[in-house]
Formats: sequence, C-alpha cells, structure tokens
Amino acid sequence: MNQPKIIQEIQDNIEAVISQDSPLGRSLWRMLLEQHPADVASLVSELDKEQAQHLFLMLPKEFRTDVFRKSSFHMQATCLNFLSEHEKAEALYSLGIDDLADLFDHVSDSDLKKYLNLLHRKAREKVISLLQFDPESAGGIMETEVLTLMQDFTVEKSIKMLQRLKPRKEIHHQIYVTNKQHQLVGYVSLEDLVLNPPETRISSFLNKNELVVHVDQDREEVAKQMMRYELTSAPVVGDENYFLGVIPSETLIDVLVQEATEDVQKMAALTPMKQAYFQTSFFRLLYNRAYILIGLLVAESFSGTILRAYEETLCGILMFFIPMLISTGGNTSGQTSAVVIQGMATGEIHPGTMRKFLKRELLTALALSIILGIAAFLRVYFTYHSLAESFAISCSVGLVVLFAVSLGSFIPIFLKRLNIDPAFSAGPFLATLMDILGVLVYCYVAKLILS
Repeated sequence: MNQPKIIQEIQDNIEAVISQDSPLGRSLWRMLLEQHPADVASLVSELDKEQAQHLFLMLPKEFRTDVFRKSSFHMQATCLNFLSEHEKAEALYSLGIDDLADLFDHVSDSDLKKYLNLLHRKAREKVISLLQFDPESAGGIMETEVLTLMQDFTVEKSIKMLQRLKPRKEIHHQIYVTNKQHQLVGYVSLEDLVLNPPETRISSFLNKNELVVHVDQDREEVAKQMMRYELTSAPVVGDENYFLGVIPSETLIDVLVQEATEDVQKMAALTPMKQAYFQTSFFRLLYNRAYILIGLLVAESFSGTILRAYEETLCGILMFFIPMLISTGGNTSGQTSAVVIQGMATGEIHPGTMRKFLKRELLTALALSIILGIAAFLRVYFTYHSLAESFAISCSVGLVVLFAVSLGSFIPIFLKRLNIDPAFSAGPFLATLMDILGVLVYCYVAKLILS
C-alpha cells in the first residue's frame, strides 16, 4: 500500500487509531509510526483540534519532535499549546533559527514573550539553580526578565519582535544578543537595527560589550565599573558566559545610594543598618551605637593612663596644649583616610597606582609635619616665650602629623587587602587611635627634650 493511501486509511479510522481498541486500530498505529514525519504532520493538520491533540501527544518523543519540525508554522503554534512547559522548550530548541523567527510571526504577543523566555530557560535555570546569590553580588541585584535577540535573526524579524513586545526603553537602549545556547555574544542598538537592510543578520553588525559582569562580582565593584565606562546598563553572565540578566541604570543608582549610606555609617563607627531609621527598633539602634562607643571609651581611657605616668613631665604650659596636639592628629588622619577611601571608591587608587599614591602621601606627610610643626612652635613661643617647651611641642606636633598621614594612608589599604571595608578605618576608630598615639608621642618627646 502506498503512503497516500495509508495516510488516508488512518484518517478514515482515526478514532480506532487513537483508542487502539481493535486489531485494525493497532495495526494502523504501527503503520503510522513507519511513515515520514512530513506525512504525519500533514495528517495531524487535517484533524480537528481534539483529535490532533490526542494523536500528537501519543507519538513517541523523538518522532513527535520530527513531526513538529515538519508541520506548518500555524500548526506548530497550535501544537505548542498541547505540550508542557518543558516539552515546549525542547520543541522550540529543535527548530532552526529562521524557522523559529517565522514561527514567532504566527503566535500572539503574549505567547511570543512566553516562548522567548522558555527558549532560554533551560540554559538560565542550569546556571541559576546552582548558585545561591549573595544580596551584595551582581546576581542579587540583576533583572532577569530581559529581552534578548539571537545573532542569526534578521533585522526585519528583530524589529517586528521589538514592536510587538515593546520592551522597556531604559533597559534595552542596548539590546543584548546571544547565540542559540543563550551565551552572550554582544549587543546592538536601536539605531543599528534602523540603519541596516531588513534582510541583514544582526551577527554582521554586533557591537562588543564594554563591560560584562560576572554573577558573583561584588555590586559595589560593578557600580564603580559602570560609572567608569559611563554605562546605563551592564549584562550579567555565568561561568560559561551564559546570559543571566541585566543591571539597569535605576539599580545602579540604588546601589550607589546604599553603598554611600553604608560608608557614612561605617565612618561614624556604626554597624550598617539594613532597614530605614524609623523601621529599625529603638533597642536595635541603641545597641548598635552603645557597644561601639563603650569600646572606644575604654580604649580612650588609656590616654589617661599615659598622662598619669608622665604627670611630672607635663607640668606647666605643656598641659595646656594636649587638646591642640590630639585634635591635630585626629584631624590629619581623618583628612587622609577620606582621601584614600574616596580614591578607592572612584577606582583611582588601585593596585596599579598604590605605590605612586603611598610615595606621594609620604612626601605630603613630611611637608605637613614641617608646616604644622612650625605653626605650633610660633603659636607657643609668641604666647609663652619659652623656647624649650615650644620646641618640644613643635617636634611632637610634627611627629604626630607624620604618624597620622601614614596611618591614614596605610590602614584603609591594609583593610582592603583583608577584604574589610576601608570605611571602618575612618571616623572614631582612627581618631581614638591617634588620640592615644598622640599623647604617647607628646609625653615621650617632652620628657626626652626637657629632661
């Protein structure tokens, strides 16, 4: 029996074939599985919707995929409605890129968006399911519902897709392009699509991404890089360059605000608050502030111990200039650490420029120690006309300033090496350290000179 007659006989006895409750039905079913997928596709398209659904779902998995590929685009759109989410993704993957683009012309806008997500869900879920994204990482702040184009789409198909889906302009100023495995290959702009001929494949005018963010990268580092390259969005990829999402401009702004808020709180010796001020309980606020202040109070008390040990040395006018000395140390160290932290935040100070920065700061420390030492000498001498005491105070101020600039430069860099936020080195912590060190230097230098 030739193929057209077999197909016609199967169609005439379709209910028996579907139910397989008779020898004829079972015989015709075996014959059906021996037919070419194109002939079976033609048969399915001739049946009513209920019969087509039953017969299509009865087919073995691999044979069903071949039948799907040989069906018309209209029939493919219908058959997709018969399948589960996982089976839809596999059916879409079985199509060539041109057939896939043509199929999308025969589905509704809502289905188009759903199928585009399904098409890459397998690749994305494979990566995302293996990762526990840290809220401080790029994966924790990226947007995953992002429209991408495939590199073998034509300009005409791409524009039609954009017109139908109407993606958010601020996210898709750069439209990211992937291969069929959903690996990032570049991006195109709307201007690129408008200026190229309709039949041109977008792979022929792809742009290279200035910045590609890894999903585990720290969000603060991502924000710095986006600012450096003046980008409004950045693509996020996994280990094998699988495209996972986008960090848009509004997220960048949120990150910058949050990081700046945390830095201010750390510089004030506060544990960063995860919630807004009025959403944080009174006792939580009290605890966060009290335990640090108690620690600083105890540390500061060592200054009194040092003063008591050098009580005889600091008699007379030397006692009057202790506040000037320790405030100079605190002010200088705070100023220096602010310069370092700002430089790190903007990316200007990095491992490549570290040596140059430290050399420059040490030179600055020497210059400031001489200038402030002279200023202190003049201040004391013209007030009390005591050469020895003026010299002792001047030397102390110079040494304290030298230590303050050095510590203000080195401590943030050292903390950065230990993966601790350098902002912790500023404010009360460094000021307390300089108070203790300043008093110690003052007492020792005064005893050395005046004795």
